[in-house]
Amino acid sequence: MIILKWTACLLAMLVLSGCSTTITTNLTPSKHVRNANGLYLFEVALDSNQQTLRKETIKPYVVIGFDKYPMVPAPVLKNRWETLVGPIPADRTHVNYRYKFDYEYNRFPQRGSSSKLSPPYQLEIIDKQ
Repeated sequence: MIILKWTACLLAMLVLSGCSTTITTNLTPSKHVRNANGLYLFEVALDSNQQTLRKETIKPYVVIGFDKYPMVPAPVLKNRWETLVGPIPADRTHVNYRYKFDYEYNRFPQRGSSSKLSPPYQLEIIDKQ
């Protein structure tokens, strides 16, 4: 009987906790014409239904290799960030990157911190034809 009560309690906790989803959307084009200054704009959107997420604490980055480039909120748009990355050397034709989001969330008895890493993406830099 005790096992049945514990099972029912655990099942109720799972149902009440629900599922939270966090989706990153890469807004950077997959191809970009090479420019003279070697700077390229990276943009991302983050959508989450996690109720405990403290949105004001989100700190997004573009991660290229071991380098992290901090992003700033896009003007006028919600949940979107952008940054210029570079200079990217003229001999590179591809840049592999990810987005990383550091954030805090509410939990008892104190705030927690976590991060989310996007899937890998690739920017192809093409010469003007």
